[in-house]
Amino acid sequence: MAVTKNPLIRYRILDRCFSNSGKKYYIEDLIEECRKVLQEINPLTKGISRRQILDDINFMESSEGWNINLARYRTGKRVYYRYNDVSYSINNFPFGNLNILELQKAVEILSSINGISLVERLQSISPHIDSKFNQILTQGNLISFDDNPYLVGREKMEELYQSIVDKHVLAVTYNDFKSNSPYVFTFHPYHLKQYNNRWFVFGLNPVVNKSDWNLAVDRIISISRIDDCFVPNEEINWKEYFEDIVGVTKYDDANIEKITLTFFGETCKYVVTKPLHGSQKSKWINDNELEIRLELIINTELERIILSYGSNVRVDFPESLSKKIKQTISDALENYHY
Repeated sequence: MAVTKNPLIRYRILDRCFSNSGKKYYIEDLIEECRKVLQEINPLTKGISRRQILDDINFMESSEGWNINLARYRTGKRVYYRYNDVSYSINNFPFGNLNILELQKAVEILSSINGISLVERLQSISPHIDSKFNQILTQGNLISFDDNPYLVGREKMEELYQSIVDKHVLAVTYNDFKSNSPYVFTFHPYHLKQYNNRWFVFGLNPVVNKSDWNLAVDRIISISRIDDCFVPNEEINWKEYFEDIVGVTKYDDANIEKITLTFFGETCKYVVTKPLHGSQKSKWINDNELEIRLELIINTELERIILSYGSNVRVDFPESLSKKIKQTISDALENYHY
């Protein structure tokens, strides 16, 4: 049985209703209870169907779920639901495979904890988390990530993420740095990528027929779901897509190039322990000089990384990159008049 959006939150709500001996919960009541809670979490949540609740009940009764012992009491033509033993709760059920999978999904987006509703996701699996794991969750901050809490567009991360999961087409109002005013276009979102404390979303722009159209999330003015046929990504393996670049910029028809850089002084040790790219091969020339060789596509992000090392690096090859870095440094000197 497919596990759809917000299933574990619904299971908790149903569990609470089934164990309530003071109220009769008919199918309409169960639907309403789920609707209220889900809309409190996300106001954009639409209503829950009767079929969805019945599927949830079947799952909870199955061996894949909790094997709950649920009674159905008939009053006239209507049926209400209640545990045979109202002291029972799925909260007491051991941590299972279903919850481990949900936890793994939450961990995947841990770095965007303030952008995507990770807290709600973790709360939704709490019925299956044993006491030892709960102790870990309640110990407070044990690890910190490099994060920018003031980044524009963070509030859109949840909707973008869920649109990728649900395969929804979006109408995006966007204002890039080159445009004088915002513009609107249709977008099929496929992949979220974080780089240098910024988030980017990749997807299909049907107007230009590009499946790796790249949008900076902080430049998105608004997004809204539209009723259009979603075109799935069948071309790009995103893990492989980023293997040949640093950052997120991949120029059309760009080729992988061999690059040679020489680093000097203490910076050499830093570059050895933190490679610029997975293709890096390092060779010590002497105690004060390190040669590294890279094979990747040259883009803006790579150029900025090289420039960030200042006088501690020299571009030896290719000549075109060496000249570009040299010209950038020369232009920078023009900003200083003393």
